[in-house]
Amino acid sequence: MSRYKKAGNVDRLAAFRTTKPETAIPYGLLKAARKSGQLNLSGRDLSEVPQNVYRLNIDEPLEAQENVSFGGSDRWWEQTDLTKLLLSSNKLTQLSEDIKLLPTLTTLDLHDNQLSSLPSALGELQELQQLRLSHNKLSSLPKEVCALRNLRSLTLQQNLLENVPEEIGQLGTLTELDLSNNLLEHLPSSIGCLKTLQKVTLCHNKLTCLPDSMGQLTNVRLLDCSNNQLTDFPVSLSGMLHLEQLYLRHNKLSRLPQLPAPALKELFAGNNQIELLEMEQLASLTAVTLLELRDNRIRNIPEEITLLLTLTRLDLTNNDISTLPASLSLLPNLKVLLLEGNPLRGIKREILAKGTSDLLKYLRRRIKEEPERAAGRPTAMTLPSEAVVNVHDIKSLKTLEYSNKQAESIPDALFDAAAYQAIITVNFSRNQLTSIPFRLLEFRSSLSDMNLGFNRLSRCSPDICTLQQLTHIDLRNNQLTELPSEMKNLSKLRSIILNYNRFSSFPEALYHILTLETVMLGNNQVSGVNPSHLMKLINLSTLDLSNNDLLNIPPELGLCTSLRCLSLEGNRFRTPRAAIMAKGTDVVLEYLRSRIPT
Repeated sequence: MSRYKKAGNVDRLAAFRTTKPETAIPYGLLKAARKSGQLNLSGRDLSEVPQNVYRLNIDEPLEAQENVSFGGSDRWWEQTDLTKLLLSSNKLTQLSEDIKLLPTLTTLDLHDNQLSSLPSALGELQELQQLRLSHNKLSSLPKEVCALRNLRSLTLQQNLLENVPEEIGQLGTLTELDLSNNLLEHLPSSIGCLKTLQKVTLCHNKLTCLPDSMGQLTNVRLLDCSNNQLTDFPVSLSGMLHLEQLYLRHNKLSRLPQLPAPALKELFAGNNQIELLEMEQLASLTAVTLLELRDNRIRNIPEEITLLLTLTRLDLTNNDISTLPASLSLLPNLKVLLLEGNPLRGIKREILAKGTSDLLKYLRRRIKEEPERAAGRPTAMTLPSEAVVNVHDIKSLKTLEYSNKQAESIPDALFDAAAYQAIITVNFSRNQLTSIPFRLLEFRSSLSDMNLGFNRLSRCSPDICTLQQLTHIDLRNNQLTELPSEMKNLSKLRSIILNYNRFSSFPEALYHILTLETVMLGNNQVSGVNPSHLMKLINLSTLDLSNNDLLNIPPELGLCTSLRCLSLEGNRFRTPRAAIMAKGTDVVLEYLRSRIPT
């Protein structure tokens, strides 16, 4: 009996079973990758990629080798080829030629490793659409990478690249190219062949000039050449007719670029050597809303500045400006004028300290008061409430202003004076309004800019949604908790400021306004956002969620690649860490993308 008992403990099939190989990758992760086609190995301290990862599409899984029964959901012969491989934030020093065994890859993420070279086999991944190589030690880019005919995004920032191969012009489907933070002194002329490019980032290199062929990049919307050694911006680049954002900070430019830029909205040219603003350059900026010229050598502002009818923000900090032209006040949309660090004369310091609105009022009075009085015409009419109806602003600037009065309502006489006028701008800020004035609807066909900040609004009437021309709404410092769903019908709205209110969630209506470029929601009580809805806002470039109640940041927020400025400080989440946040929006978004679960 003892003999049979002993025999009963023996595994009679032991000789027929296959021993599971030792691997640094949990087998369950590989098994899940066969089903999903995605494998995330980020942040695992890998010094090399295990061979079973390369052979994931080739070797039979253990289930097929063993005599094991399993359900329909585990049928190994129905496995999915690997399309997404994430290897970021490891310690990889090289990548094996065996990467060619994964020909179905569409995304390969190798950022934040220690790669000094790349295998030529990368060129065999003909399905590849995204190749992320930032934060490595690459000194060159193999020509084989330029054979990836389906590649859409190539990110190479924070490497040691001294040149780019001429063959890069073969990447005919590329829409994003990031070569920032390298050692580039020039670019190949073939870059002009990348006709589908939309975003080009070249900042923090050693470029002294740009190739003329870049003028052929007619689809580029963002071009960042900051922190280089550019002395001029070639006229040949005037072919970039869809350019919306141009960054030229920290170069050696002596003049603004002269471009027929019908779509250019933001031009950053601070920290250069610009001394004069010339009419030809200003006249080309027909759509610019933000012009940054801080830390230059500008001595005066020409009268031609009034050509910038769309300008909302002008930064002239730290220049050599001694006088301001009164015509500056005629810019109809100017909201922010920064002049600190200039030797201004003739304007009292207390006027400058009051901010843009009061400074523009002062300059406006210099234009109109004396000529009007000399002609014997009254400049304004006084109402019983002691308010002043500025007829000049109403008729010439199409502006209706009644701000800083601490009033509980807007006098009807003000609206009466603006009757039959195509009012564009309304400023009723810094009062005690508890509701939006109903008579604003009289300007529904023209009103584009409305400022009701610093009031006591606890509710936003759906009537506001009939103002179909609105492009900018300022409702900061009120008591709002929600926005009406009808706001989604504001099809031209580009920016909305809701700081210092009482929102507990991201206003649902904003997810549906596809034209939005700026959303300011700082200092509320927002506890969450829906990244899948935010991704639909393809024009959103600025999102302020600072000082709210966010307990976690969804990794999918990193897919909102249109964002140029994301403010998250002052919330209660633990990740991303402060060190990552301090590196700026691009790094935060990249970090979030690397944490998306497969």
